[in-house]
Amino acid sequence: MSHSSSEISNAIENVARRAGEIALRHFHDLGNVPVESKGHLDLVTAADQEVERFIVGELRRLFPEDGIVGEEGSSVSSKNGRVWVFDPIDGTFNFVRGGDQWAVSIGLFHDGAPEFGVIHAPVRQQTYLGGPHYRPTLNGERLEPLRPLNAARASSGVGFHPIVPVDDRLEVLRFLISDAGMTFRCCGAATISLMEIVSGQVDGYVGIGESPWDVMAALAILAPLGGVSTIDWSKASMSSKLKFACGGPGFLHAVEPIVPMGTTFPHPER
Repeated sequence: MSHSSSEISNAIENVARRAGEIALRHFHDLGNVPVESKGHLDLVTAADQEVERFIVGELRRLFPEDGIVGEEGSSVSSKNGRVWVFDPIDGTFNFVRGGDQWAVSIGLFHDGAPEFGVIHAPVRQQTYLGGPHYRPTLNGERLEPLRPLNAARASSGVGFHPIVPVDDRLEVLRFLISDAGMTFRCCGAATISLMEIVSGQVDGYVGIGESPWDVMAALAILAPLGGVSTIDWSKASMSSKLKFACGGPGFLHAVEPIVPMGTTFPHPER
């Protein structure tokens, strides 16, 4: 069964908002939320698990032929080449600390590229959606194209998975500050950082050790606004750890010495 772009957009926005309501209920009751650790500073909560179950159930009901890949391990094979790639709560560390920098992220991967995405940040009351064939919006208002890089006030978001060695992180920061002459911001949630490109708070983002579910929705939203990334999806699986940059062409040129096009993360996949 085929669906129009408006049907897909409306359906997934609704799923993301309802998922956000589930997460927000846990957020307001943090003292009673069980928290497990997948590794140093890499957390998973009962909220992640409940939200993931909800999203999987809705996707299977709405799009029974489509594949599914969830951050907490959900996996359904695709019968038509379309795969929903999502993170139930991106920014779990921020979530358990009571911060507002976390979001539900649901992206569609099709024909070798991100096709559509919704990012819903409940505490911030922000819902971004869009894709190459979808009008990009924030809370229903059309988003403007990315601004050209202004080297005099350039800024980059950064994100590092806990498995990334300290020396590798420091080299990225050294390059951004010294060689590229940029400031940097690190909020601990790739989805939020990537949407800061949209709002103009940063010019781009450099991520090391991120997973496809961290970026799938955001890259789709950024594409029609002029956002590009260094990711070569022909070399990445849905379980890959990514080393990439995203932003306008000027930003990608500025950070190319540390993140060339098609770079892959040198560490084993999880």
